[in-house]
Amino acid sequence: MQTELSSTLGAEHAVFGFTPFPAVAAAISRAGGFGVLGAVRYGAADDLARDLDWMQEHTDGLPYGLDVVMPAKKVEGVTEADIEAMIPEAHRTYVEETLAKHGVPPLPEGAASGWRITGWMEQVARSQLDVAFDYPIKLLANALGSPPPDVVQRAHDHGILVAALAGSPRHARHHQEAGIDVIVAQGYEAGGHTGEIATMVLTPEVVRAVDPLPVLAAGGIGTGEQVAAGLALGAQGVWLGSVWLTTEEAELHSPLLTRKLLAAGPGDTVRSRALTGKPARQLRTEWTDAWDDPAGPGTLPMPLQGLLVADALTRIQKYEAEPLLGTPVGQIVGQMNSTRSVQAVFDDLTRGFERAIDRINRIAGR
Repeated sequence: MQTELSSTLGAEHAVFGFTPFPAVAAAISRAGGFGVLGAVRYGAADDLARDLDWMQEHTDGLPYGLDVVMPAKKVEGVTEADIEAMIPEAHRTYVEETLAKHGVPPLPEGAASGWRITGWMEQVARSQLDVAFDYPIKLLANALGSPPPDVVQRAHDHGILVAALAGSPRHARHHQEAGIDVIVAQGYEAGGHTGEIATMVLTPEVVRAVDPLPVLAAGGIGTGEQVAAGLALGAQGVWLGSVWLTTEEAELHSPLLTRKLLAAGPGDTVRSRALTGKPARQLRTEWTDAWDDPAGPGTLPMPLQGLLVADALTRIQKYEAEPLLGTPVGQIVGQMNSTRSVQAVFDDLTRGFERAIDRINRIAGR
């Protein structure tokens, strides 16, 4: 499962694994893939530095990358407190009423929220990059598209390739014009923020739109046969995220959430704005239903929604409020029905890939 791009980056397999968990990212690289650590959950640069130190110690000199959430356009002089002040009181009341309906207690006095989307803020993302560029990362990916031009240049000055996610050929061409090196064509089936075009349609269109830039296929991919399909569509690799959530190395800290993922089918996800204000695929729960209910106040735009629900999600996770408990995950969740090590996932990927190639060769009479 090697391509020109994976060879350039020093990975045995053209499998790029995005994850918020350092242990999973390191295991992906050790298994022959390319681990990409998500930075959005790191509010403090020191915390990111600590985990990158750990990555250095546990990747055996193998390549890895970092994924940030950074808007292309800079907004000057806006603080988190300024944005918090924009949240309507009616929305705060709705959050409390929804939690009370399901008997979710408040956090203990003095306890801080453990889940806050602050990585989208310009100053936070830049502080993360100040740390990251001190490490030998090989790829910098941006989940919100093309990062600001000075960030692209700075990465290139460090010999780091820059990747950007795209949900349409138009977005992909914009990234190419911005000097991006790798396009991640993320289809509708993907977990997290995603567009409206399915992977099977999107991937070849993006490949044609940005030729000769390398493209990674993303969205609903979790088997070796699907890896082969992505490469057959012209991609130089695949970008996998959801499949790692039920690995032994993942740090979900919620046995109930793991059980919900293992039991879920491909139709048990929904593309909702409940988490961040942007459409993001996640497990369908009574929490997502509440925010999609026409009788409710509706979601706020990003980043207001993420700040609004931060403490609530911490409470839901801490007390494992089963009807409300969810996570971003793609439609591949229907095939995530057992807990495996990252290495076991790769073993299954390579076996499935070989089966697919053998099948095509038989059809072709080879």
